[in-house]
Amino acid sequence: MDLQDLRRLPDVDGPGLAASDAADRLILDEAAEYLATAPDGSVAVIDDAYGALALGSRATAVRVHQDLVTGERALAANAATFGVTDVRSLLFGSEVVDGARVVLVRLPRSLDRLAEVAALIAATADDEVVVVAGGRIKHMSVAMNDVLRECFDRVDVSHARQKSRVLFARGPRRAQAENRLAAWPQTQTHTDPAVTVAAHGGVFAGTRIDIGTRLLLGVLDAARPDADSIIDLACGTGVIAASLASARPSASVLATDRSAIAVRSARATAELNGVGDRVRVEQADGLENVADSSQHLIVLNPPFHSDAALSTGIAHHLFADASRALAPGGELWCVWNSHLAYRGSLGRIVGPTRQIVRNAKFTVTASTKV
Repeated sequence: MDLQDLRRLPDVDGPGLAASDAADRLILDEAAEYLATAPDGSVAVIDDAYGALALGSRATAVRVHQDLVTGERALAANAATFGVTDVRSLLFGSEVVDGARVVLVRLPRSLDRLAEVAALIAATADDEVVVVAGGRIKHMSVAMNDVLRECFDRVDVSHARQKSRVLFARGPRRAQAENRLAAWPQTQTHTDPAVTVAAHGGVFAGTRIDIGTRLLLGVLDAARPDADSIIDLACGTGVIAASLASARPSASVLATDRSAIAVRSARATAELNGVGDRVRVEQADGLENVADSSQHLIVLNPPFHSDAALSTGIAHHLFADASRALAPGGELWCVWNSHLAYRGSLGRIVGPTRQIVRNAKFTVTASTKV
């Protein structure tokens, strides 16, 4: 695959989203000398958005981890388009980077995510590994250098190009990295609401409980008390799923999120709260695995960012999916930033929508499927 092909990777994750950008191309250019001499099977890629890094590396038997299931599907579609068959998508863990000599990383916005990724690489990659991590300068900070230095002896910085930059990390500090890796997920026990939260690096709100979720949890006792199965849609750390399972011991709960970080966190949260046997967590694009007209209660705190950009498209996609999955009379309980004014959309997409509670920043509504 020629680097020029990166400019025409199919956009498979929604309108207006670039499949590759200047940061991807800079990472590949800066990594070229290392990729040229890397043995077969020794190249790994982490947090590639749509496959530009994995496919543009032109390496053999590339191992890839992407957080979003939609990213994995984009990579698979783009690989098929270009006839690439030796790229493997893997779960986050040692298998992704074990013995790797070159690791290409698209820098995350979260320092916690970078810390967990850096620890994994330094703990399990080859002693001679070179990490080539890049991003858009507006989303980078000097603190990223410090995070990498916690697990690597040497961190270098490239010249800027097209508002992008690359960091190089070498000399893994294996013992320190192993200790840091063992610290994930981080946990925090809260008293109001009474729940222990587990969070891997980069998941929304970390071990905190965001104020929207707090507002929603405060009124969920009134949400379809007769429901014997409940879905926590876009579950994040699984705070809502674990809380509902604790409060309703006869109900089963499905927690779903497109993010692998969220799924790992939600599973850990359920286990820590003693409800791991009644909370099933799966990575999926919305409710794609849930049958039509099958649910009586879905709970949602929708994300309103797509990477760095403010976006309401994800929320509307989730509203439509919830509407499809709800049985007649079923309810979608949703919390949202009040300025986004979702009530009209919920009424059109799901059904009659009533306000449950509102504060200065957030609104909780219940929409009934007709």
